[in-house]
Amino acid sequence: MRIHAVHELYEERLARSTRPFRARGAKVERCRHCMLRPHLCICSHKPVIESNAAFLLVMYDDEVLKPSNTGRLIADLFQDTFAFIWSRTEPNAEMLALLEDPQWQPYVIFPEEYATPERVVSDVQLEQGKRPLFIMLDGSWAEAKKMFRKSPYLNKFPVMSINPEKPSRYTVRVASKENQLGTAEVAARIIDVFGEQNNAETLDLWFDVFREHYITGKMNRQLPDAKALNDLKTYQAQRV
Repeated sequence: MRIHAVHELYEERLARSTRPFRARGAKVERCRHCMLRPHLCICSHKPVIESNAAFLLVMYDDEVLKPSNTGRLIADLFQDTFAFIWSRTEPNAEMLALLEDPQWQPYVIFPEEYATPERVVSDVQLEQGKRPLFIMLDGSWAEAKKMFRKSPYLNKFPVMSINPEKPSRYTVRVASKENQLGTAEVAARIIDVFGEQNNAETLDLWFDVFREHYITGKMNRQLPDAKALNDLKTYQAQRV
């Protein structure tokens, strides 16, 4: 079991909480890693991939505590995933240093209509010796817009967006926009654009497994539909 940045941020956020997290379902017993009910835990099925991409999850305050969060699915697969709690007035020093690290070429992932035209790019063009660092603003749509507007340290980086052809498969939360996707769904589309189609497909399938097991727990069903997990296993077997 690989402990990643979102797991560590979850424990850090819990440790500094002054009051219990009271979101719906907060009293349900859950695996501390996949955030699913123990009998629905998917940790043992986690895929292993290799990628040249990295992700920076900038998470709005208590987003990391929400069992419905899909940002952790990115960290499950992509070993170079970093996660920090967003602050308008005191951005994390480690995060700022990461953004200045010369090995990375940051891209802010956000709808292009909110960026100035000169910042918008449609693909990844890497400078010699650099790797892409895809910055995901992880929270509700209102929270993500706030983070985008009030994070001046991100203003110098290009903005990439996606135009989804299909609506979100994430029925756990109600989207405020028709073409709005879950964080992991967006990451899969970006990875596809980057050229790692197999990793994009694996992340999509991992997302489906999480969604099915999460909804099973939410609806108090005993067992999930096996199709999502079987599809993941079949795809992994084909890749061997």
